[in-house]
Amino acid sequence: MSDTKQIDGPKRALITGITGQDGSYLTELLLSKGYEVHGVIRRASNFNTDRIDHLYQDPHAPAPLLHLHYGDLTDATVLRRLLEKVRPHEIYNLAAQSHVRVSFDIPEYTADTVALGALRLFEAAYDYEKNTKARLKIYQAGTSEMFGASPPPQQETTAFHPRSPYGVSKLAAHWYAVNYRESYGMFIANGLLFNHESPRRGETFVTRKITRAVGRIKYGLQDTLYLGNLESRRDWGFAGDFVEGMWLMLQQEKADDYVLATGYSYSVKEFLVEAFGLVKLNWQDYVRVDSRYFRPAEVDALQGDATKAKEILGWKPKIKLKGLVKMMVEHDLKLAEQEKILADAGFPTSIRGAAEGMDLRGLLRPQSLSK
Repeated sequence: MSDTKQIDGPKRALITGITGQDGSYLTELLLSKGYEVHGVIRRASNFNTDRIDHLYQDPHAPAPLLHLHYGDLTDATVLRRLLEKVRPHEIYNLAAQSHVRVSFDIPEYTADTVALGALRLFEAAYDYEKNTKARLKIYQAGTSEMFGASPPPQQETTAFHPRSPYGVSKLAAHWYAVNYRESYGMFIANGLLFNHESPRRGETFVTRKITRAVGRIKYGLQDTLYLGNLESRRDWGFAGDFVEGMWLMLQQEKADDYVLATGYSYSVKEFLVEAFGLVKLNWQDYVRVDSRYFRPAEVDALQGDATKAKEILGWKPKIKLKGLVKMMVEHDLKLAEQEKILADAGFPTSIRGAAEGMDLRGLLRPQSLSK
């Protein structure tokens, strides 16, 4: 937009979806760069901040750099109030109903949060810029699922062909971003991110479902892993690498669209071989295919070409598949060990399930063994 001015004060970022995998890694990155970070969280009866608990700062402490606010992308009024209150320099829109298979079961909710949620945010940002003459930089989280059935390798100029309500909703958000950028001169960058995983990935996503099962099977807590299409191929990278690419997109003079990917594609079966191989188990002895996990419309192969991000942003992934799987399996082996300790001590399943992120060895073992 013309006739704008920079927002005064320290550099501030507003993150929707801060409690998710990407939100937690991005928060770590921004805090390390001296940002004041404001996160939007949904109200729930249970605490849902596990991934950022280690970053928590007492709001009563002098000048805390991390602030959490209740809000939701389905509530435009709250979004407008948050912009007025936070006065951010950068906005990272990471919030979404992001499970592809689940999006077939709740398509309307997925569209409301993913597509219309982005529209509400852009409209609030447009009004904020117009009223304050401030200049915002916005990152919109896209996904490789927008490419869907288009043959790999996929890059920024590849035709979109989404195959799920989630992919369609993300594509709508993508085009809303482009439209606001072209219509009003707003700085909105689209990140077309291919699959990125970590030990913080939700346990219903296939990669974490696998590594979680590896740990539980190794410790005798589980004997079968049910999965869907084992032939699907994905370009899997590390979430910690990808959030750096998000940040780099907003450090440019001009907003644009960028693919972030490793450039390598592997099948679910290959991921299984790597994960089970780390604990010297044969995956075929434990994995069963369940048709309930197949999608009504499959995405067979995704493989990204991140040449543009490398040349313009200077971004490239540091961790490849083997390192990623090792990181996730090692984390979930420790988690399974803690769960095993609780099981042997007679704790119920509901309490054992809360073991993630907690080091309970000091409570359940002699002190000499907990060090």
